Amino acid sequence: MPSPDLPLSDTPSPAIRVLLVDDHPMFRAGVRTSLETGTEITVVGEAGTAAEGVRLARELRPDVVLMDLRLPDRSGADATRDLLDGDDPGGNVLVVSMSEEDDSVVAALRAGARGYVVKGTGREELLRAVRTVAEGGAVFSPAVAARLAAYFSALRAAPAQAAFPALTPREVEILGLVAQGLQNREIARRLFLSDKTVRNYVSQLLAKLQVEDRNQAAVRARDAGLGT
Repeated sequence: MPSPDLPLSDTPSPAIRVLLVDDHPMFRAGVRTSLETGTEITVVGEAGTAAEGVRLARELRPDVVLMDLRLPDRSGADATRDLLDGDDPGGNVLVVSMSEEDDSVVAALRAGARGYVVKGTGREELLRAVRTVAEGGAVFSPAVAARLAAYFSALRAAPAQAAFPALTPREVEILGLVAQGLQNREIARRLFLSDKTVRNYVSQLLAKLQVEDRNQAAVRARDAGLGT
């Protein structure tokens, strides 16, 4: 008979159940291998289409669904929305995709995804993301988090576009960062651009604003509500 003095902590926790939804079998195989190196996570199913992913999620009841955004029948964002709609949602969704386009990221979040990491993410980072999402948290890879910050910064800057009609939306975005006091190299890192590209943008917007330097441009920008 087992000793009644055995600590409860010796009882192993149930494995996190994961469903993979991606149309590339080799990618699914690689992710499965990465996740199932121990007993903490088990892959309970795989799907190559959005429809199959939604069906399996409702059937298998995984803790986490790893969802690609580019599927052959529908987008992963649409599948996420279907999966999470109603009174019987089919698990927490963690997007794992090559796409870092702003619209794709925002569409996945609006659909209810709890995390977004890019394909090629290291094993340890992927494991942490799965654990976090399984526990009900939210997680984003550094690259995606930076793009989201830039995206919402651009949305806040939209009213200022009317104040600078000669500037493109990207130039307005960079002007706002100049108004915050960021130098070209910092702007380049923030927006995932090269230093040379940022220098060219700054030169163009200075010429369009007809100002002598970035300090004058920053004053104009702050007067219009940018950089605050």
